[in-house]
This record gives sequence, structure tokens and C-alpha cells, in this order.
Amino acid sequence: MKLLNQSLNYLSISILTIITAWSVLFYFNMLNEIKSSIDEGLENYKRLIILNAQQDSTILTKTYFDESFFTIKQIDKQQALKVKDSYVDTVLYMQDADDEQLEQEPVRMLITAFELNDNYYELKVANSMVEEDDLIKELLKDTIWLYISLLVCIVLINNFVLKKLWTPFYEFLYQLKAFRLGKSKLYPKVKTKTKEFLDLQDTVTNLLKHTTDVYDQQKQFIGNAAHELQTPLAITINKLELLIEDGQLQDKQANDIAEVMNIIERLTRLNKSLLLLSKIENRQFFQNEQILINDVVKDSLSNLKDIIDYKKIKVTVNENKKASVNIDKTLASIIISNLIRNAVFHNVETGYISITIEKESITISNSGNNVSLDENLIFKRFYKPNQESTGAGLGLAIVKAISDSFNFQVTYAYKNLEHSFQVVFS
Repeated sequence: MKLLNQSLNYLSISILTIITAWSVLFYFNMLNEIKSSIDEGLENYKRLIILNAQQDSTILTKTYFDESFFTIKQIDKQQALKVKDSYVDTVLYMQDADDEQLEQEPVRMLITAFELNDNYYELKVANSMVEEDDLIKELLKDTIWLYISLLVCIVLINNFVLKKLWTPFYEFLYQLKAFRLGKSKLYPKVKTKTKEFLDLQDTVTNLLKHTTDVYDQQKQFIGNAAHELQTPLAITINKLELLIEDGQLQDKQANDIAEVMNIIERLTRLNKSLLLLSKIENRQFFQNEQILINDVVKDSLSNLKDIIDYKKIKVTVNENKKASVNIDKTLASIIISNLIRNAVFHNVETGYISITIEKESITISNSGNNVSLDENLIFKRFYKPNQESTGAGLGLAIVKAISDSFNFQVTYAYKNLEHSFQVVFS
């Protein structure tokens, strides 16, 4: 989840909680204010009824609710002493002008007691809450709409504000992603006055400068190593070849020199592989273009045709799809040729190799030793399944390094006496 969306989520949840609590409190506060206003009216109505009862005793005989909305019932002194003024919400049967018959309507009722001429009476005074109830419903609707409107407006405003606030950060991040060691000349810059973003720019710039210096030093070292090591090794091999061709050596001496030449040639191949691995890890191969893996497979098989024919290996290529990959041409050739060479050199005589090409993957399967390789070590440097292997143990490590550089997935599997390597280009 993007930082902008995450910030917006936290902010929205906080605002939602605050507005919800405020809306509930506002609604119940307004409801209490309305009921308090009605209760004051009932209290005033009570005093008027008692005052009128002192002047007109017939009022004391009113035992049912009518348009006057009160009833009086005589009670004894003990009952009267127990009665305290209380306000309750209840319903009464009433008939409005548009009603065909009596219907229950909400009312607010005051229940109290009073003394008159040494007699005690219970008084119930009611006030219709039909209009107040409608008012409360409208108030609730308005509160809900206000709540929704505020929430939407706050989210939209915050989204705009936060997006504007984080724009320099995302622009800086885009520049940082596009930065390439050894190629990019300008360091990422952020256009803002925000101190934190400026501090981030300074920190990243210092880090990139240090990384670039280390990269240049490493690149120079690799170049020097390639020249300083390859040249003496090549000269040594030439000198030894001249000694053998001279014809003045004894057979044992010639054999010893041939063994030394083999060792030097292995050292030369090892040196080239290590330099290649260092270049891959330092991302010095990034002249990317659309490469057709099908063509790379054909070229690799053509280069290995002699050894394939010599070992009488049957090769089957299943081109189910055209696999087009954006990759450096040299690296594409290395990753495919290394896997095919691995399938050829670790195969058995009269064995087979099966190559399946899909739109986003290639699978190379081969016959070979009837023992599974160690999946945890197979892509490690200098790993050899047995001591008899003459290779440097870097071929699959190079394949893994290239795959990691381009976010490919390379896997190994052993099933039904068959070794399989698969590279997924996605």
C-alpha cells in the first residue's frame, strides 16, 4: 500500500471515529434539550391546573384524557407522599383531523401529586410529542447527512492536501528508481521547502556519491584485473606451447607441461568467470533490448553441436510460444548457453535434452546421474556435485546472478530420473 493511501486511511479512520462520537453526542444532546423544554411546559401546566382546581372543584373529577390532556385521581395521603414528580415517555390513543380512528401517538407525561382542602390527588399531565417526534426524526436525518457530507469533504480535502504534500517525495522516488550507477550523471533532486524532504535528499545524495565512488573503484579494479591477469596467463600458455612444439622435450616433460597448460587454462576460465560474475553483480551489462529467446537457444545449440553429436545426445526443442524478453543480449546468451552446456556436459552418452519454450519461461531437462542435486547449494559459487567435475562451479551461479538482476525466477527439479532447470521471465 502506498504511503499516501496509508496516511489517508489512518486519517480517515480517526476522523470517522471523532465525527461518529460527535454526531451521537449532538443527537442525544438535542433530544435532551427538546425533552427539557417540554418538561418545563408540563411543569407550568401543572401549576395552572392546581390553581384552577382551587377555584373550580369540578376539575378534580376529570378522570380521563381529552383535549385538555390531564387527569386527576383522588388518592390517600400515604400514596401521595410516595409520589415524586416524574417525566415519562409513553403513548396515548389520539385522533387527528386526518385520522379515521384513534391511533397511538407519542406523548411526554408528568406524574405528580398535590394536596387541596386536606384531600390528596394524583395528577397526570401529558403533552403530545407528535411534532417533536417529527422534529427529532428530521434532526436525525439532517445529522446523518451532515455527518456524510463532512466525512466526504474531509476525505476529499485530505486526499488533495496529502497528495500535494507527498508529491515531492514521489517525484524524488521516481528519480531514485531511474538512477543507474555509472550512467546517470545527475543525482535526484526534490523541489520543496519541507525540511524532512530536503534532509532526505542530502542523505541520499551523500549515499549515492559514496556508492558511485566505490562502484568506479570496483569497475576500475575489475578492468585492471582482467588485463593484468589475462595477459600473463596468455603469455604463459604461448610459451609452454612453443616449448612443446620445439620437439626437444622428453615425453614425460611434454606430458608435465601439457598438465600445467590444462591447469593454466582452467585458471584462465575461472578468472573470466569471476570477472563476468563481478560485472553482472555490479550491473555493468544493461544495454537492454527485446531478445527472442528462441533464437538464442538455436545459436547455443549450434555452438555446442560438435559435443552433442560426439556424445550422441538427442535434443528436442518444443517452441510452444515465442519468448520475447527485455534483457542485455550478452547476458541472454550467457544464461541460455550455460544451462544448455550444463545439460550437455552433465549428461550421459546417448542421453537426451528436452527444451520447452513458453511465452514467459524456458525449461531445460536432461538425462544424467541418477542422483538429485542439492537445491540449497546448486546455485552457490564453486558448488560441484562430485569431485570428478572439471568445471569451475560458477556456471549456475552466473545464471542465478543474471536472473536476480532481472527479477527472473530460476529453479531446479529432479523427477523420474530427469534433471530440470526452469527460468521464468516475469
